[in-house]
Amino acid sequence: MIEGKNFIFTGLQPWDISIGSNAKDIALEVSKHNRVLYVNTPLDKKNYANKNKSPEFIQRKNVITKKSHWLRQINPNLWVLDYPFTIWPINFLPDGYLFDWVNKLNSKRMYSFVRSILSQLHFDEYILFIDNDIYRSFYAKEMLQPSYSIYYRRDNLISAYWQKHAPRLEPMLCKKCDLVVANSIQLAEAVQSYNQNCYDIGQGLDLSKYDHQTNYPVPKDLSTIQRSVVGYVGWITSRRLDADLIYEIAAKCPDITFAMVGGEDDYFRTHKLHTLNNVIFLGEKPQVEVPSYVAHFDICINPQKVNEITIGNYPRKIDEYLALGKPVIATRTKTMSIFDKHVWNCSNADEYVKAIREALLKNTDEAIQERIRFAHTHTWENSVNKMYSYINL
Repeated sequence: MIEGKNFIFTGLQPWDISIGSNAKDIALEVSKHNRVLYVNTPLDKKNYANKNKSPEFIQRKNVITKKSHWLRQINPNLWVLDYPFTIWPINFLPDGYLFDWVNKLNSKRMYSFVRSILSQLHFDEYILFIDNDIYRSFYAKEMLQPSYSIYYRRDNLISAYWQKHAPRLEPMLCKKCDLVVANSIQLAEAVQSYNQNCYDIGQGLDLSKYDHQTNYPVPKDLSTIQRSVVGYVGWITSRRLDADLIYEIAAKCPDITFAMVGGEDDYFRTHKLHTLNNVIFLGEKPQVEVPSYVAHFDICINPQKVNEITIGNYPRKIDEYLALGKPVIATRTKTMSIFDKHVWNCSNADEYVKAIREALLKNTDEAIQERIRFAHTHTWENSVNKMYSYINL
């Protein structure tokens, strides 16, 4: 446990983002016993000009146009800072000297402003926590001069946006930080050669909305189904899910309904899965309704593709499924190995089918309670305390 310290978070995900955010959850947990300044990523001049209507965009734009103040207090120990100015876009620049020069120019302006707020809040000594923000936080350590610096790696940054500069910069950022932590084994191992002080601190979750003692109503679009339901909830995208694998599994289990809950990408909308009578696509649902669907699935699945995106990804939905006591069947990855005693991890369609049949037959009360117990070991308190144990002040 670390208490009475000051932390600065440079967040890749803005505080007002509508989806779940590890950095926000960690900041909230840290703020229970320490003071925290969460610094939102700034808007660049190109993004400022677009018509984005998301809450995180509107908030930052309102600060720039002086409709909102740049500093908000979220709880007695936590403040969120928005920059009242834009920075230069840099990702289009060629990798190397020019990119670094403009990035440093942006950083000087950004962190000069942050230092003025730190003085205002009387943050005289502080720990810097960088949330996977390779570009805008690259010079944060040099310019903020923290007593200790942490780089948090929660994703393999392989999209086109990151591939231009991140392969060069992330190893350098890992080397300069005092500690590197990640939310999965694979993500930590991938950068351990750059910093031996690198550890997996696991994934935390807020499972309060997935309470096994709650009597969740049956969703209308599941209420008329008379046979076993195998279900998935989440974004239905070909980048993460294996459509052909789902098709093969469902085709071999014609007596079972496969329910897919979530928005589909173009690939899934036109996939032959839609020709199977036992596969239903129920569309995107409000987050508050999702637990009701999970509660009324007989089995939950996560049929991932194994690729650079998913191989080190910690799938939160596994814990959400388990928190409601559901049998879970998933595609085998290194990260999924931590669930081996509680989940059927599979490598192909035949293994999935075998696991489905077994799960329907062996869903005992003892197994249900053990799943629930295990899911609740993955708390933000446990994850943050693990991080604290590696901080050497």
